[in-house]
Amino acid sequence: MTFTLDETTVEALKRISKRLQKTQSYVLREASCHYEPHAGQLTRAERKQRVELLDRLVAEIPARPNSETDREIRDLGQSRRKGWRSKSGSNR
Repeated sequence: MTFTLDETTVEALKRISKRLQKTQSYVLREASCHYEPHAGQLTRAERKQRVELLDRLVAEIPARPNSETDREIRDLGQSRRKGWRSKSGSNR
């Protein structure tokens, strides 16, 4: 494989290679292994933006009494237990 690196990167690679007493190829392999788990992750700014969006969405959730929520959950549970039965009682 052939790579083209800028002079700053080449100098850093040489310094690291010399400091570790490892080949430049080894240093590049190790750098790649350390970088790979982070590749494609959100930047700090993107994470901050998403958290702010979530905060806005959560703030828009209407407040209601627990009893109302409990009743809704209970009603959903009863509907699920009934399944898809028709009014005549036959299942398809």
